[in-house]
Amino acid sequence: MDLLLKIPKNQLFKNSIVISGSKSESNRLLILQQLFPELVIENLSSSDDSVHMQNALNSNEEVADIGHAGTTMRFLTALFASQEGTTKVLQGSERMHNRPIKILVDALQDLGADITYLEKEGYPPLKIKGKAFTKDHVAIAGNVSSQYISALLLIAPSLPNGLKLELTGEITSIPYIKMTLSLLNQLGIETKFEGNTIEVFNKKSVSSKNIIVEADWSSASYYYSLVALSEVGTEITLSSYKKESLQGDSCLASIYEHFGVTTEFNNHTITLKKERLGSKDKLVLDLVKAPDIAQTITVTCFALKVPCDLKGLHTLKIKETDRLEALKEEITKLGGDISVTNEELFLNTSNSIQENVTIKTYHDHRMAMAFAPLALKVPIKIADATVVTKSYQDFWSDFEKVGIEQEVLK
Repeated sequence: MDLLLKIPKNQLFKNSIVISGSKSESNRLLILQQLFPELVIENLSSSDDSVHMQNALNSNEEVADIGHAGTTMRFLTALFASQEGTTKVLQGSERMHNRPIKILVDALQDLGADITYLEKEGYPPLKIKGKAFTKDHVAIAGNVSSQYISALLLIAPSLPNGLKLELTGEITSIPYIKMTLSLLNQLGIETKFEGNTIEVFNKKSVSSKNIIVEADWSSASYYYSLVALSEVGTEITLSSYKKESLQGDSCLASIYEHFGVTTEFNNHTITLKKERLGSKDKLVLDLVKAPDIAQTITVTCFALKVPCDLKGLHTLKIKETDRLEALKEEITKLGGDISVTNEELFLNTSNSIQENVTIKTYHDHRMAMAFAPLALKVPIKIADATVVTKSYQDFWSDFEKVGIEQEVLK
């Protein structure tokens, strides 16, 4: 489905939106629930990724197809590898079969896992024969996707002697690692994170526990962008959020002050307010701890004619698409002046924005959602708009609620 997004007549919004639970928290908790059935989870994410996770966990079939769900692929690889007597084939979309997983597989094999590549070395699909791990110490690069690290941490309490994980080199995406450790701690599982070493201790069982999943901050980013692009006086309330969040993307609250947007926390909601015109000064950020909001911030800056230098983006090269190259391609089509390296993005001020440009989404949910707020400036077309369901099932209906008029083109 392709959508045409039209400039709304009224750009002074006052709305409330309920956003489902964080995909990142939900998928971690689903793995932990498999190991500790006493865990009860509320406000699970409705995303495709979490649905794929639940389907794979609940199925007795040997083959599990997880589509584009990268988190699901990585977490399930570790889980099934550690489940003695289990045999699983994990496969996904064409893009998934081109997303590297060798670093995680190597670490699991060092612990004693039996994992075979069925096609290309270092990439899914995988055949996994679950074994009881005999080792309790492994090293893994700290500057790769934090999902590899979290995959190991999540199974650690089920291993006979727990796990000591040594992170080599620079450590990136620390908030996601800390999210995993915090969820373990909430179940009474002891952990230590000192220097470049993480220890997770064995836990045979946990007492009955209810955890309510916080709403997804990455999903909130598109409303921050919408408010930033709207008229002074706009207010949008989102639920359910915490001021002391486990999610690295909660840094949005401070970043968007640059664009005149304030965040008010109240009873598990946040109200985003456009209180003033934003700064035109260059925005310089290191997003190594929150790379998933880079696309949103870049589009916001482009729309408001604010230059930006963003770094710490190396993990965007191996997401659903190469997000840096995709951003460069689409913003250039819109008339932008942008350049990228393997880990940085540089956007200069542009004089105008091209109308009625079709944004290619590259099978990437965040490309579709990041560009949607641009409809406040020019009519814009979003190709393959249903890709948003990967992380945010109700995105288009929620954006329609806040006043973004939409027309289905095909």
